[in-house]
Amino acid sequence: MTKDWSHGEVLKALFPLLDGKDLASCMLVCRQWRDIAKEDYVWKCICAKRWPSICRRPLPALSYFKLFKTFSGNQRPQPLLPPRLSFNDLEFYIDLWSEKKLIFSEAISGSMLRTGIKNPPPGISDILKVHLDGPDYKMIVQAEPRFTITLGSTISVSVLVGRKDTNQIACIVRDSFFDYVDGSAFRALAYAYLNFSPGHPFISEIRAWVSLLFVANGNDNAIDVFGIEIDFCDAASKEHEVLWLLDMLDWK
Repeated sequence: MTKDWSHGEVLKALFPLLDGKDLASCMLVCRQWRDIAKEDYVWKCICAKRWPSICRRPLPALSYFKLFKTFSGNQRPQPLLPPRLSFNDLEFYIDLWSEKKLIFSEAISGSMLRTGIKNPPPGISDILKVHLDGPDYKMIVQAEPRFTITLGSTISVSVLVGRKDTNQIACIVRDSFFDYVDGSAFRALAYAYLNFSPGHPFISEIRAWVSLLFVANGNDNAIDVFGIEIDFCDAASKEHEVLWLLDMLDWK
């Protein structure tokens, strides 16, 4: 018994000198080691090495072991709750102008935009096929009929979204210009920074991207647009993430 007692006293002196990972391993050796290593004083010594200031005040209803276990390792990302919005509740209003002349104007249901283009037209590039089949979530509508735009002309886009459940409307893109044409990817791109509700004051600098998907038509100065794509890949790359993002917009 004296030997067990002295052995325990040695462990009580040694355990506070370890780091948290090694001490956690010691808890797996035997019951005696576990019982000694579980003492809050030991974990207070461990925490004092990492956060000296935390030991200056009593912890509010939290053991030092739980403190270390909770905050010492890498924090796993918390899964999002199911979104409150559904694409069945949404309708998107897309308008395109070329030199102030309206060239495309459609009200498109969220379910249709969600479905995308099931059968891309023949003649699209392999790079564009890879993009359309990529894992990032995107909303695409087919332009019917196709329209042709002249390269170098001023093309602008506006996108509003309406909610059927609350009869509110929010702005996604307001009069943004397609300033960049990626000829190798067969996409023209425009973007705008999203305007969020005052209930989310610290969320900013998230962009909505609108892409014109096109095929070559043999004319170096013109492109044939067959689809329009909307994505939020700066911040949301899955369907439920997009719905949460839309829910935070400044709905009027």
